[in-house]
Amino acid sequence: MSHDQHEAGHHHHTNQAGTPTDRVPIRAAVITVSTTRTRTDDRSGRTATDLLAAAGIGVVFYRIVADREDAIQAALQEALTEADCIILNGGTGLTPDDCTIEAVKPLLEKEMPGFGELFRQKSIAEVGTAVILSRATAGIISGRAIFCIPGSTKAVRLAVEDIIIPEIRHILAHAAPRRES
Repeated sequence: MSHDQHEAGHHHHTNQAGTPTDRVPIRAAVITVSTTRTRTDDRSGRTATDLLAAAGIGVVFYRIVADREDAIQAALQEALTEADCIILNGGTGLTPDDCTIEAVKPLLEKEMPGFGELFRQKSIAEVGTAVILSRATAGIISGRAIFCIPGSTKAVRLAVEDIIIPEIRHILAHAAPRRES
């Protein structure tokens, strides 16, 4: 579908100040969930940060936290004060240590099941039927978009480049709290 075809049935969103949302800067946070990664070897966190920056999305918050629900929730709460788009990578698998989903899901005000569905669909070519092990999840907290994605560099690239960046402005335009007039 061309941009003109898309335009025909769609209006551009504006924020509370009336500024078109495609011109409003987006602030992102990247949280890597891992007990073994450091800033020097966090390839997945760096991949997410680099892809966001290349798309003109500023990363204003970056943390590496342990695979513990309290640590994940504390980092998420802090990121919510600074960012509109928060990407947590790692801790989404099935091992006993993987608890990112358990930490984040209870805090989501709205879930976006389509994110996980699309992520798994796009992952089939790479991982085949092992895609059923993916628990990639997304949702909204206080008008901010939260994405929980696997910690592999390929998974981060797929989620950020193919799904999050193309849709983040659209998601935030719908998720932002509306002011009563």
